[in-house]
Amino acid sequence: MIKPYLKQALATAAVLLALLSPAPAFAQRQATWIWYPGDYEIWLGNQMQNRRTERGSFFPVFWRMDSHYALIDFHQDFDLKQAEEVELRAEGQYNVKLDGKPLTGAPQRLTVPAGKHRLNIKVYNQAQVPAVFVRGKTIASDGAWLVTFEDKEWIDASGKTSDQSGTTWLTAGSWNFNDPQALPSAFKLKTEPQRAASVSCTPTGQVVDFGRETFGYVRLHGLRGKGQVALYFGESREEAMATETCETLDRLDVDQTQKADRLTTLSKAFRYVNIRPEAGVSFDSVSMLYEFSPVVQRGKFRSSDDQLNQIWDVAAYTMHLNTREFFIDGIKRDRWIWSGDAYQSYLMNYYLYFDTPTVNRTLFAQRGKDPVTSHINTIMDYTFYWFMGIYDAYQYTGDKKVIQQLYPRMQSLMAYCLARRNANGLLEGLAGDWIFIDWADGLSKKGEVSFEQLLFCRSLETMALCANLMEDQAGAAQYQQLATELKAKIFATYWDASKQALVHSRVNGQPTANVTRYANMFSIFFGYLSPEQQQQVKQSVLLNPEVAKITTPYMRFYELEALCALGEQPYVLKEMKSYWGGMLQLGATSFWEEYDPSKQGAEHYAMYGRPFGKSLCHAWGASPIYLLGKYYLGVKPLTPGYATYVVEPNLGGLQWMEGAVPTPQGDIAVAASPKQLKVKGAVGTGTLRFRSRSKPSCKGAKIRAKGNGQYEMQLEKGREYVVTYQALTK
Repeated sequence: MIKPYLKQALATAAVLLALLSPAPAFAQRQATWIWYPGDYEIWLGNQMQNRRTERGSFFPVFWRMDSHYALIDFHQDFDLKQAEEVELRAEGQYNVKLDGKPLTGAPQRLTVPAGKHRLNIKVYNQAQVPAVFVRGKTIASDGAWLVTFEDKEWIDASGKTSDQSGTTWLTAGSWNFNDPQALPSAFKLKTEPQRAASVSCTPTGQVVDFGRETFGYVRLHGLRGKGQVALYFGESREEAMATETCETLDRLDVDQTQKADRLTTLSKAFRYVNIRPEAGVSFDSVSMLYEFSPVVQRGKFRSSDDQLNQIWDVAAYTMHLNTREFFIDGIKRDRWIWSGDAYQSYLMNYYLYFDTPTVNRTLFAQRGKDPVTSHINTIMDYTFYWFMGIYDAYQYTGDKKVIQQLYPRMQSLMAYCLARRNANGLLEGLAGDWIFIDWADGLSKKGEVSFEQLLFCRSLETMALCANLMEDQAGAAQYQQLATELKAKIFATYWDASKQALVHSRVNGQPTANVTRYANMFSIFFGYLSPEQQQQVKQSVLLNPEVAKITTPYMRFYELEALCALGEQPYVLKEMKSYWGGMLQLGATSFWEEYDPSKQGAEHYAMYGRPFGKSLCHAWGASPIYLLGKYYLGVKPLTPGYATYVVEPNLGGLQWMEGAVPTPQGDIAVAASPKQLKVKGAVGTGTLRFRSRSKPSCKGAKIRAKGNGQYEMQLEKGREYVVTYQALTK
């Protein structure tokens, strides 16, 4: 067995060998802009979240905003066979040292002589993130560079930190800015011009309809005159026409005698725009500049049900609109990085884009910096969703980088949570805490809520997993013990055998009689219930009309996932068609923050005591993407990064379905009908699981009978399999 000190020495030697290797080892490296890990994400998140306005007024976030470090020192050691000219750029004031000797001025080019040398670049920038770009024949700014904010601990931009105590693996500080002219501080989302679908004249101006929910800037063509133009934005026509109560508006001051085009200064969400120029101001026409993140849609789904296909398409469009610099909640409001919303976006992303940079940026921006003074977004459950997002990121991608990057911040945030336990070892809301759970009338947040304990337990399990990955054996043992003890306490405290369910809360030491869906449905897909308890919860809670219904897509996501995990795909299909189909029947072009079928007309647009307070394009409304990919196409990783995975198609009453699920190394294609299955994988080793009334067959593959009509067969990378069978349903 290798002794710990020897293992550490070998790791240190490997780092030094990489840093001091001759020119050929550096020749393949891509130069990119680098910064202190996490600083750019925090800075960019601040920029984005502070663009929110309501009726023309600045509307900042409700929580502490952190900032980047203003002074950063970058360095790397080289061993060059020959002298090398190096191009250098920096964001901010900077100086350069070669072998500890300062160079005159702020050089953009320098020559590094042959031999062993150290290059230092120290950058100051209060307004933007200090960053550097270095490129030579073999020298390149990349993950091998070390950075420090002068705390005397050097962290390399790809994730290593070193001081007198040794080496600890951390995280990267770069994205995809591989052009010296592509300054990180100048990053903007892409735009493209789009025409209006229709324009109608009113006594006061024009109402422009862009055909569906959209996001961007309004452009007035041929604008001239002197005065003001008021623009009232609406996700619905009713909102755009309600000039006194619409959520967003803009006013342009005009003073020009010649016709010219004018673009609004802030991007906004809308479908309709009510444009009202003052007398003396005119314009010729209206268009827009659509703003979007250039993510690539890899996930696909089609079926025999046209309405379900439309649901998937609108869900994908909803997800696209809310995928921006980060995963945000909604494009009208709040345009913020809410952790609960983002957690669902991560899961939908793994079945639509598999865009891990946006996941990682969002995790970084949410967490901010130490010291921890409150829960993420001030919401207890949102802190736990942040931990769970890291757990899922590793399961789907297999990439330890984000864990290396965030583990110290995970430790400090968990220490904050542990310090806030009460005398019973449970969590309840303290001063400054927001217990959210869901938007639901009459939902009690008092006492020790079972739902919060369940998420807390899962977060401790996440900490144990990540501690093991970081070779923190003591931490792993501690977190696992805490999780085990908490799980036992949850069931001893909240499980009511007579109700066959977890009760909602305990107040003043006494369990309440109230049963809600939240803790019960999470306990199913967390795997916390025995098979017998799962069936009890299904009947006594999930399929029980006496238990208060859920009206937000946010929690419908988890309710339907729990039912899918229990094999209730036919029931869930009907629910999706009823719930999301209900929004489509009302004309929705993106999915909403909340939908209550009992409401009528413009009542659907009201929320928070405001007639148009509801978001009609909310990320958490896109959950059919996840449900259809994971539980109908049936694709999910069994081990991190899809090294092994399962495909378990479930038609759920459909006549046929086909689609693709993205993975780190390619897409898994699935097609199913009652008589044939087609599967092709591009990653790892897969297992196809299915049920058949008769003995199935597949050319060139061995099918194993598992009993009770269940069968399995192995899937090799790159090969397409066609299985003939007779679907067996419950």
